[in-house]
Amino acid sequence: MSILIKLKREDWADPEIALPDYATAGSAGADIRVNLRPENRAAGFTLAPLARALMPTGLFVEIPQGYEIQVRPRSGLSLKHGITLPNTPGTIDSDYRGPVGVPLINLSDTPYTIQHGERVAQWVVAPVMQARFSLAQVLGDTPRGHGGFGSTGRG
Repeated sequence: MSILIKLKREDWADPEIALPDYATAGSAGADIRVNLRPENRAAGFTLAPLARALMPTGLFVEIPQGYEIQVRPRSGLSLKHGITLPNTPGTIDSDYRGPVGVPLINLSDTPYTIQHGERVAQWVVAPVMQARFSLAQVLGDTPRGHGGFGSTGRG
């Protein structure tokens, strides 16, 4: 099953940077690339240890109502270089029409330079259900009860 996600490039965006795409037929996430502003393309963007920055994609997105795009880290970038998302997964809502950026954080002890066009995250398109919320005097019992963090095992 597939749905259509409409994209529009920002005026300054490099049209040579590939749109989000799936690396393999079985990929759940489409790779998203950084599209740096013209003045930053040659040098890239260096993310210092423990620093955070919003990386531009050069894209606007139109997501059909009833869906979201989850923004997730790339496992190789995270494992090899400590580059991940500070809020993962991030969500792009169907009614958002502003520029799309990818917040990154460098959890390593060395600076990392993000190159123009580098794949830095994945987009997973997912259905969304909205709930109704209601106060109740009593909640149903479960075997777990009030057991919280770490109550079901080690950790």
